Amino acid sequence: MASIWFPSAAAKTRGGPHNGVIWQRRNAATHGRCSCNRKFSPKGTFFGSPTSLNSVVRATSPISLRQSRPMAVASGKAQVLEGREFPYMFRSEKGDLVKVVVVGAVGVNFSVHIEVLSVSQDDLVLIYEMSRSDPPRSLIADIEKGIGAVIMPFVRDSSGRYTLDLEFDSAKAPFYLSFMLHLCSGAGVVASEIKTHRKTRFCVPVGLGPGYPAPLGASVSDDGMINFSLFSRNAESVVLCLYEGKTEVPSLEIELDPYVNRAGDIWHVSMDSIEDYVSYGYRCKGPVEKRGGFDVQHVLLDPYARMVRNLLSAQGDTMTPTKCLGSLEMEPIFDWSGDVHPRLPTEKLVVYRLNVGQFTRDNSSGLLEDVAGTFGGVSEKVEHFKELGVNAILLEPIFPFDINKGPYFPYHFFSVMDEYGQERNAASAINSMKEMIKTLHSEGIEVLMEVVFTHTAEGGDADSHVISFRGIDSSSYYIVDKNVGSGTNSLLKCNNPIVQQLMIDSLRHWVVEFHVDGFCFINSSLMVRGQNGDHLSRPPLVEAIAFDPLLSRTKIVADCWSPLDMSYMEIQFPHWKAWAEMNMRFCSDVRNFLRGEGLLSDLATRLCGSGDLFSSRGPAFSFNFVTKNFGLPLVDLVSFSNAELASELSWNCGDEGPTNNNTVLETRLKQIRNFLFVLFVSLGVPVLNMGDECGYSTSGSPLYDGRKPINWDSLGTGFSKQITKFIAYLGSLRIRRGDIFQSKHFLKVENIVWFGSNQSEPKWDDPTCKFLALALKSEKNFDMLNSNSGDLFVCFNASNNLETVVLPEQSEGNVWLRLVDTSLAFPGFFSNSSDTNVQKAEGLSYELKPHSCALFEATVD
Repeated sequence: MASIWFPSAAAKTRGGPHNGVIWQRRNAATHGRCSCNRKFSPKGTFFGSPTSLNSVVRATSPISLRQSRPMAVASGKAQVLEGREFPYMFRSEKGDLVKVVVVGAVGVNFSVHIEVLSVSQDDLVLIYEMSRSDPPRSLIADIEKGIGAVIMPFVRDSSGRYTLDLEFDSAKAPFYLSFMLHLCSGAGVVASEIKTHRKTRFCVPVGLGPGYPAPLGASVSDDGMINFSLFSRNAESVVLCLYEGKTEVPSLEIELDPYVNRAGDIWHVSMDSIEDYVSYGYRCKGPVEKRGGFDVQHVLLDPYARMVRNLLSAQGDTMTPTKCLGSLEMEPIFDWSGDVHPRLPTEKLVVYRLNVGQFTRDNSSGLLEDVAGTFGGVSEKVEHFKELGVNAILLEPIFPFDINKGPYFPYHFFSVMDEYGQERNAASAINSMKEMIKTLHSEGIEVLMEVVFTHTAEGGDADSHVISFRGIDSSSYYIVDKNVGSGTNSLLKCNNPIVQQLMIDSLRHWVVEFHVDGFCFINSSLMVRGQNGDHLSRPPLVEAIAFDPLLSRTKIVADCWSPLDMSYMEIQFPHWKAWAEMNMRFCSDVRNFLRGEGLLSDLATRLCGSGDLFSSRGPAFSFNFVTKNFGLPLVDLVSFSNAELASELSWNCGDEGPTNNNTVLETRLKQIRNFLFVLFVSLGVPVLNMGDECGYSTSGSPLYDGRKPINWDSLGTGFSKQITKFIAYLGSLRIRRGDIFQSKHFLKVENIVWFGSNQSEPKWDDPTCKFLALALKSEKNFDMLNSNSGDLFVCFNASNNLETVVLPEQSEGNVWLRLVDTSLAFPGFFSNSSDTNVQKAEGLSYELKPHSCALFEATVD
């Protein structure tokens, strides 16, 4: 026999003759009529599982509705539950006002109060259904077909208002309540149905709030609700997708209403509880003519998510429409007590660049499998940093990135790559990174991050590249003109206000939450370009970072190397005396000189702090390097120089690649020492590259993707031992003679005397001249307590010939001590002035062998 579903525990009327009654399923023969005596015979339930797959909820009705102030419930007619009130007001097609107030709180059943202000004298009934979708069908037809609509009579008070109160189990939320009104004549026959003024059903959300436009991302609002907020200017509709457990199919989808859940270009919605869900994403629908397009099949990562659930690595399938989701787990609480930023002056830095994964991933690191290749692995090697004498670590990008393209192609800016945590998940990666930073800070070592804000991994036109920005609003985030730069459709509009704010928020996040000490901005030449590719004299993003009250107190470094085409674009970077720069000119000029092809004037400029580039800032703004994580590492720089490596400015010292020729091997060792020597005696900040201290080689490949983890066993070789000690010595020399090598300002012209061969004037622009020497007079007022602050004499011989050097005369009682000669055997090629075995220069002449450098210091005999 046919049966009817009336409200039971899920929904019960309050007020009127049905107050407090829990309706149960009845036989249609005994209970098949409503107050208007119309017969219905539904055959099924009216509400499915709250977490059924592929279910959809509209956050509000598909029609226009506006919120009104909280309405007063008729006294004595309804008991309103305490909690949040979400009032809505509709106008019916007859001109009647229909007010709906949804009241509820976490753990409390939801109360829905409906009030109709009508001039009609007929009885009024409500026909409703609870649903997670909004199919365009008639509620009357639903009841007649047994689909599951429910009918309820209104109560009319003395003032002529129709009121009805419903209560719903909070466990069923979120859903939306869809209903229509029906008038009944005195004879109990339906006279007419009443819809909205748009001829649609009335609809209100239950368990959902309109939300707030700020802050972006998922957050807990002041009223205790979970707020979701997303920027998309061109999306016509947005669907919030929620996931349970490790499922890859949404358990709940909430379609946001553009009239209620949108403020300007921000889409937002709030929920009472998300305890059943672990991750979320968005579907965005929009005009197909927009470049980059919208595709509703893709579930997209929230750009502001703090933790990411990565499905790419687990599936190994880049074509899946869902690649990454925002995690709804609570961020792990970390104890920062006792952590102090070293806040080292920039001119005192010695920087070591490393890749977190490749630094300790090799078995030779001696670390446990779950620690190797993680932030924890970096922490375990803190003694290695101390042994080298470095006081700042520069991390290659640690944002989530495309595994196939490498860390310089990120797709998110607020989270950490899962693989860098010991448990290979988001929470572990966050904790591990914070532990690493706290450990390094305790040893006086700062932590800088390389960041890539100019492009993402979403380049190209294939669906496999849609992860986040491109599917949310490609034309707002990306430069879509293919003629602007390389990396089609992957160049971000850095100076677009919304993109600029995203980047500023990201940087602040890393400073506040992770205590990062500074940033190096990769491909920064694109940060000064407008959307049409034109150079901006005052790029908004660069200027905003320079004057930001939080970020301006960190180290900010521009690096104009582009991972898109492995090129370096030299530009006049706007700095406001806040931005430092990676000095590529230093690298190329030093390489050219040491291979015997550079000009003396170029070398002299680099030794003195690159005044041609940093005259308005000072030498401390020049971050100097001779090798980097792209191009040839230090050992290969002196071992390979075939035609394909012309851009590397390398020299193989006589033989290409591996060799047993002792003469060639000796020259290569001298050249490695020379590169390090020039790096540390030049004004500016020396930057070392991971593995150069232990002979890391890529077998002559300049490609980044050819890099492998470093072999820690090589630290035990004679080569590595002497290079490690030499680096530590040079670092200590910079500290001891900080009056010169750590000068914040350029040296005075009167304190520098230059010499060419045979004490002649240097021939600055003669490419055949390969010898340069300079005498540096110490600043007597630098440190009166420092007894070893005498004059210095430095000489560089890049020729194949022996050079007889004439040392400047000293006052009576002073002598020259030889501190460094890169041509001598280890351990005698460097020493401190206080060492008992330090060599005095006999007389005023010194023979400097080919391809060698030397340093002398004047001291009292």
